[in-house]
Amino acid sequence: MCNKNENGQSSDFFSGESPHSICASLGYSRPWLYKWVDRAVSQNPVWFKDKSRRPAQPGTQTAGDIEEMVKLVRLSLYNRDLFCGAQAIAWELEDLGVKPIPSLRTINRILVRNDLTNRRTGRYQPKGKAYPVLPAELPNQIHQADFVGPRYLTGPLRFYSLNTVDLGTGRCGIEPLYSRSGQAVIDGFWALWKRLGIPEHLQVDNEMSFYGSPTHPRGMGPLIRLCLHSDIDLWFIPIKEPWRNGVVEKFNDHYGQKFLGKVPMNSRAELLQASHAFENRHNSYYRYSKLGGKTPLQTLEQRNKKLCFPTQPQAPRHPLRKPEAGAYHLVRFIRSDLKLNVFGEVFRLSSELQYEYVVATIDVKEQKLKIFLNSSPVEEFNYKLR
Repeated sequence: MCNKNENGQSSDFFSGESPHSICASLGYSRPWLYKWVDRAVSQNPVWFKDKSRRPAQPGTQTAGDIEEMVKLVRLSLYNRDLFCGAQAIAWELEDLGVKPIPSLRTINRILVRNDLTNRRTGRYQPKGKAYPVLPAELPNQIHQADFVGPRYLTGPLRFYSLNTVDLGTGRCGIEPLYSRSGQAVIDGFWALWKRLGIPEHLQVDNEMSFYGSPTHPRGMGPLIRLCLHSDIDLWFIPIKEPWRNGVVEKFNDHYGQKFLGKVPMNSRAELLQASHAFENRHNSYYRYSKLGGKTPLQTLEQRNKKLCFPTQPQAPRHPLRKPEAGAYHLVRFIRSDLKLNVFGEVFRLSSELQYEYVVATIDVKEQKLKIFLNSSPVEEFNYKLR
């Protein structure tokens, strides 16, 4: 910068030296020189000090609840091997009824800030730990369910397919939906159970449309309440382990190859009719080696088990009343940090559970979170439901 006298003033400029010679000797432009001249005559005693470049009015930060939802939606998409960029996350938030929807730029900043821009690489390596397995010998002992989508028909018509498989018979159920709101989830499962029967256990992944909202982890979302009112044990598989729902995941591939890629559909009516026709064709004619070469419906007939169906023709209305009894379960792998994640809420467990699969059971009547290892109770927390 140009020389200053004892008063902090530029001695070269005020002694009569031309602006051209000052700029030439210092290697700066005329605007730079006149900026400092203006500061020198401003009567500010510290005019010669650099000013902060920090914005006078910093931008607003993203609300914590929105940021947490973006993170969880991205994780859900990632775990299902779906597109998990900013646009896909925005669509997902819109379907879940989140308001306001953050901009794509904001979503990208959240992903970068939380180091959520990587893609999965490599294959799953078995951990060699005992995993809690549910019985699946008889019809409707356990169903696995999952969403496929969003997918598009001409128009364009955006939809999801709620797919479920009865592990005991191989029967499938397919129900197209146009959102994943609370009422849509209830309607979808109700329609499936009217055709397949009500299962004893239902196993799903950890996406928000199945458990509710991360801002209210103890609020018991629509599916949790529906299962509790229907005497169904609802199970959530471990985070980041989609292969635990492997039967329905494999069926989803079959559904995509044999149905979505081959059956022409242009309207909601055609989609519903074609979905149910594909379901019936699969259950009537598709033969499984694990079933001894029989079809799902032949296996159902052979095992001769009486099925239970919903007694009401119409699905109950959302929001359902808060259940007073029953239980639902989360299977979790406990890592070195000893943290148990229950829909975003963290509980710290004892060191004996490190690198083990535990079952976290929420007992609705007792308002307790009970931790089991190999079917044996090991810890318990108070867990007041909202």
